Amino acid sequence: MQQIDMNSDEFQAQLEKTWNFVEKVNKQFGWVQNPNDEVNEGVAMGLARNKLIYGKQFCPCFMVIGETKEEQKAADNRICPCKPAIEKEIPEDGLCHCGIFCTPEYVAAQAQHNTIEEVVHEHSRGLSKEEAKMLLKEEQLDGDELEALIEAKNLGMVHFTLVDTREFMEFQMNHIVGTDKLVPTSQFYAKAEEELAGLKAEPIIVYCHSGSRSYQVQHAMKGLGFEHVCNLRPGIIGFYGETQKG
Repeated sequence: MQQIDMNSDEFQAQLEKTWNFVEKVNKQFGWVQNPNDEVNEGVAMGLARNKLIYGKQFCPCFMVIGETKEEQKAADNRICPCKPAIEKEIPEDGLCHCGIFCTPEYVAAQAQHNTIEEVVHEHSRGLSKEEAKMLLKEEQLDGDELEALIEAKNLGMVHFTLVDTREFMEFQMNHIVGTDKLVPTSQFYAKAEEELAGLKAEPIIVYCHSGSRSYQVQHAMKGLGFEHVCNLRPGIIGFYGETQKG
């Protein structure tokens, strides 16, 4: 395998050509670069390296199969921008598998996500209504995020049902203020339809002690047709908002 010196004039010249190629592709398809510069730099360097080694800009996220050019062509190695990225990954996910090519919508959503993360973790302000709705779409929440959503719910910005999936004894010892339902994991299938009737189209957040039981309940609820269920990842042990006994 040919060794590439990243500091060589040859590599730097190819890297410059690669950046020009990236700009051309973005202009052609209406895409933009990833907001994370480290992602873009790593992919661009990989593309430049593969161009020097193989003579083609094979995707750096996949192994290049084949020793000869004929074998490489027969193996249908991904050449950037590859067909799966153009036809499926970017339209469906907003970015390609490597992450360098993104839709403007994905980048805008990512910027909003980063703003929400800053707000909830630095406690610089409360969530806006739009930010609260966006956060409620996440499948996994941490303690700060749930605390911010409870505040937004109390202000009438969003509505969701907060469900404790621990056992009655645990609930009595300590539970999150604002908990709407107790549906113990041990009685889940017997209690879910009764306690959560009519809520299949509504946002639901589940929690337990460490996030393990509620994660199982989350997936069980999806199987029962609940449209969106969020899970408190660290459980109540990672929640530092208001709790109460009884």
